[in-house]
Amino acid sequence: MKMILLRRFRVLILMVFLIACSMHIMIDLLPKLERHGGGGGGCSCSNVPSEQPQSWGGKQLLQGWPSSSSSSNKHTLRILQDFSSEPSSNGSSPERSKAAGEGARGGAERPGGQRQLSARSGRAPDRSSRLSALFEHPLYKKSPPPLTDEDTLFNVNTDIRFDPKAAEEEAWTGEGTVDEFSPTVELMAESYPNWLRFHIGINRYELYSRHNPVIDALLKDLVTQKITSVAMKSGGTQLKLIMTFQNYGQALFKPMKQTREQETPPDFFYFSDFERHNAEIAAFHLDKILDFRRVPPVAGRLVNMTKEIRDVTRDKKLWRTFFISPANNVCFYGECSYYCSTEHALCGKPDQIEGSLAAFLPDLALAKRKTWRNPWRRSYHKRKKAEWEVDPDYCEEVKQTPPYDSGRRLLDIMDMTIFDFLMGNMDRHHYETFEKFGNETFIIHLDNGRGFGKHSHDEISILVPLTQCCRVRKSTHLRLQLLAKEEYKLSVLMAESMERDRLTPVLIQPHLDAMDRRLRLVLNVLSECIEKEGYSYVVEDDLQENQGPDHAHIGPGQR
Repeated sequence: MKMILLRRFRVLILMVFLIACSMHIMIDLLPKLERHGGGGGGCSCSNVPSEQPQSWGGKQLLQGWPSSSSSSNKHTLRILQDFSSEPSSNGSSPERSKAAGEGARGGAERPGGQRQLSARSGRAPDRSSRLSALFEHPLYKKSPPPLTDEDTLFNVNTDIRFDPKAAEEEAWTGEGTVDEFSPTVELMAESYPNWLRFHIGINRYELYSRHNPVIDALLKDLVTQKITSVAMKSGGTQLKLIMTFQNYGQALFKPMKQTREQETPPDFFYFSDFERHNAEIAAFHLDKILDFRRVPPVAGRLVNMTKEIRDVTRDKKLWRTFFISPANNVCFYGECSYYCSTEHALCGKPDQIEGSLAAFLPDLALAKRKTWRNPWRRSYHKRKKAEWEVDPDYCEEVKQTPPYDSGRRLLDIMDMTIFDFLMGNMDRHHYETFEKFGNETFIIHLDNGRGFGKHSHDEISILVPLTQCCRVRKSTHLRLQLLAKEEYKLSVLMAESMERDRLTPVLIQPHLDAMDRRLRLVLNVLSECIEKEGYSYVVEDDLQENQGPDHAHIGPGQR
């Protein structure tokens, strides 16, 4: 009897050993079999997007082209090749492509054999559209100065070629060099995902060019791409979510907190106001109409809270806040400083919720940004006032302080002031610039959710920088005058531009009318400045041809 049991035990051990060996062989060979049998129809990447919350505008893993001696970089090249071989895929690697270390801007040839992405849409303007007519106006035709490598955020050599079979070779794991691979397939810039093409188009003067078709494609991606992971954004006063898409792009999601008809309660301080999703969307369109192009692309999206947030998040703190309301709607509230409680929960109908999705800017490790304190920052205190609120000559002090004593920065502040006043945004405490370009670059207009809160009230204190400094660009002044005309009426142009958004109507008519009213107030302030100080003092001529970053003009501190 003992011998029979011993034999059975030995047979059992042998079977377990054989099963373990079989599973090991299958696990080892399955990826290679999939690559052989799957063709170009899918990605063989095994990595997944990072689930860690990442900073606004920054945590996208875009990195430089790999060197020939780096095994991890070779693996990245393989991933890029996998995606570029799919005709229908607008994807990048799970490591956010680790693509071109420095970005190209348009569609012309560059020195050294580098080619730029095309920035032309190739479409004839719609003559029945006021928006198309606006962009055909000479004021919207001026091109930025010729760009050098120092003027582009990234430079991409699109002539690099890869061997599609290299992904199967052991050389990718760290042995050998790039020279071992035959250059048979070219990774074209047009095969990059749209979020990456947006990144490599950023330059010293603008986030994107006027008629760049990549922006429309990116806006479509924000609305249609499958959401693969969700995490709460750390910091900030109100709940924001970081959403990662199937093509490894990322965006900041601000959920709907107020209906379009609701105004900010009169007893609310500006620093405790709600952040509105539709304000983020409208700000992108306003920035584009003003021809600043300093707001990252934003689109509205209707999100399924169950399938697209709860079921895909690995953020346990977020997941635990989901519940079913007495009205049988799906709700959640997350964690944040303000309005993250059961009483302020975000509820769907029954599980659908509106929100804005703002495309991320490049990773801070690749494109560092400098944060600046706004000279006209409010006190963010219930009783104290800021210095500029009590000192009418405050601008004179600012004009003696770098970087406002020379160059373009003070004029950029004036642009931002006008932009904020048209929206009614009082919450502009800091701003950011790309560190690579030094002080001679534009201000990025981030975080506009507290705009469009009150259509019945014009907050004149937002205009204080303009009234104290009496400075403006000629191009900005002329565009404001153009947008005040009936044929280019700002409210009509905004309504037409926002019609393309999935959540249209983005703004109710009173908010559109308020922009026209505020535009007239801005022009009145500038007229008073010109009457008091003279046109040549107030208006800086920036419409001269080929006016680069080193353009010499009288600095603000000398006026």
